[in-house]
Amino acid sequence: MAPGRKPRRHHYYVYVIELSDAVWNEARFRRANPEHVLGMPFVYVGMTGIDPDVRFDKHKAGIQSNRFVRDYGLRLLPRLYEVYNPMPYEGAREMEVELAIGLREAGYGVWQA
Repeated sequence: MAPGRKPRRHHYYVYVIELSDAVWNEARFRRANPEHVLGMPFVYVGMTGIDPDVRFDKHKAGIQSNRFVRDYGLRLLPRLYEVYNPMPYEGAREMEVELAIGLREAGYGVWQA
């Protein structure tokens, strides 16, 4: 590192958004979740380089939004992701996939773009 330069701070995040039960009416969502356990939540798992609260607001406003989050997103579920954040870009990319797989294995209905 060059003298006088600060080390880069990790600023990527994974996040989980709870989706309304109505998302189950979407055939595409149901097909992606054949192992969903009745009564378990529906969620969207993503990664971002901005604060997850800001990212959620952008989804809901239709800015670079996932349709399921825009139409069915209820709230962030920080208890499912806070422990991992922040992290480097590659770590967030990998953790997004791992977190989605783990939640799906636990019976959640999961959408991960």
